[in-house]
Amino acid sequence: MENEFVRAALGGALIGISATLMMVGLGRVAGITGIAHGVLRPVAGDLRWRVAFLGALVVTGAVLAASMPGGFAVTTGRSAAAMAIAGLLVGFGARLGGGCTSGHGVCGLSRLSKRSLIAVVTFVSTGMLTVWVTRLLTGGV
Repeated sequence: MENEFVRAALGGALIGISATLMMVGLGRVAGITGIAHGVLRPVAGDLRWRVAFLGALVVTGAVLAASMPGGFAVTTGRSAAAMAIAGLLVGFGARLGGGCTSGHGVCGLSRLSKRSLIAVVTFVSTGMLTVWVTRLLTGGV
């Protein structure tokens, strides 16, 4: 348990530091959905940093996964198709919500954005409702 707490605290600190450096250094919000959207629909002169940022995320994840065998094991028991569908639904929700949970929760709330506060309250309450309904329908599993 303690190890999980330390990892979560370190991860949270890294996310906070990254978001701060992005805002201070580039004057940009570190919302992944917006960054990815800018790669898919590029504006002249605004593509290079976005590709570098997303590429660094992928490379860092690959390096960490290679250096920590079993540290990123998928233990959901779900099929690849189910996980792909879930990923598409998350992407749709992020687009519908005007950004992802990290963008609203980390960057938006730290800037005191009313829109992000509403989004985070919606994300959290919908998640809680989903867990409650799922447990109700599956008998608490």
